[in-house]
Amino acid sequence: MRSIRFATVALATAALALPLATGSAAADPSAGKEAAPHSNAKFDRLRSAAPDDFVVGTAVAGGGHHLEQDYPDPFTYDREYRKVLGRQFSSVSPENQMKWDYIHPERDRYDFGQADAIVEFAERNKQVVRGHTLLWHSQNPAWLEQGDFSQEELREILREHITTVVGRYAGKIQQWDVANEIFDDQGKLRTQDNIWIRELGPGIVADAFRWAHEADPKAKLFFNDYNVEGVNAKSDAYYALIQDLLEQGVPVDGFSVQGHLSTRYGFPGDLEDNLRRFDALGLETAVTELDVRMDLPESGVPTEAQEQKQADYYQRTLEACLAVDGCNSFTIWGFTDKYSWVPVFFEGEGFANVMTDDYERKPAFYALRDTLKEAAREDDCKKHHKHHKH
Repeated sequence: MRSIRFATVALATAALALPLATGSAAADPSAGKEAAPHSNAKFDRLRSAAPDDFVVGTAVAGGGHHLEQDYPDPFTYDREYRKVLGRQFSSVSPENQMKWDYIHPERDRYDFGQADAIVEFAERNKQVVRGHTLLWHSQNPAWLEQGDFSQEELREILREHITTVVGRYAGKIQQWDVANEIFDDQGKLRTQDNIWIRELGPGIVADAFRWAHEADPKAKLFFNDYNVEGVNAKSDAYYALIQDLLEQGVPVDGFSVQGHLSTRYGFPGDLEDNLRRFDALGLETAVTELDVRMDLPESGVPTEAQEQKQADYYQRTLEACLAVDGCNSFTIWGFTDKYSWVPVFFEGEGFANVMTDDYERKPAFYALRDTLKEAAREDDCKKHHKHHKH
């Protein structure tokens, strides 16, 4: 039984009856319609295809590295972008707009403009919001990282930030990434590059969860990280820490894997097993930042085999989440390559999202859509059988 969550739009019911694209043309109204690469018809939306208690999200491009790019802020100025964002997804995550350097640029000043706009957009489009992120070693403002604060001051700065930001959006944000990337790949706490852990000790992590919970008791509070898709030293470290925190009564609700994958590496085949062990602790799980980057040929155009491998990685990640009861939230980190962070941070790699620069859908998009439809149909059958038993 999936845990009950904020009701998402009843759009899903419309998609339940639709057979997969592999079915006969007569039975499937969407058959033969793949030709319209920009279609946002109901049968062609990820959010409509999904089971009705499962949200499909994306990062909302803007802030951060986008400021250095030669285009205006995507969320604010790109109407086509906003149209797809509203129609395709039932969940949104600010990519950079709630990170410290963006939302808290000076000690005594917050900038809520972009974050407010995203939350309002989500309300209009009947979407839930994932808040990202409250305690992290990266993208902190210079006034914080280079400030000369006592431990008491630093602790108060963090408490005040969490209380202010989480409190502002209380009741409007479904999940928060409270602590982001606090372990290195060896499973050791980041005691050097994370200002909070370095200056205040590891106990500050528990405090962050407590403060966030006080500010919004309804929000689900998560640990979030990359390279924790499989069972490894890093995910083991989270597994041990979370058990310890739960024993102390710290309000930890979830564990999420980012899913920044690359076709250079094999697929993390133990993803489902890993999610299950956190699920068994009573936690919700989520995929929060999925993209699948690749090394492009000289031409810049991927081969068909590359596109298929990418689609396979997307599909397998979604299937792992769908297979675990408490994994109800699945987010891709942007949907169009036009605004992807990948080429900015990984030289020579790209093509990581499910749509091209001009919003044409890739095989990865259809792999997600069809997998969601299949899951919705199975869900529907189960409910149908249950209904008839009683």
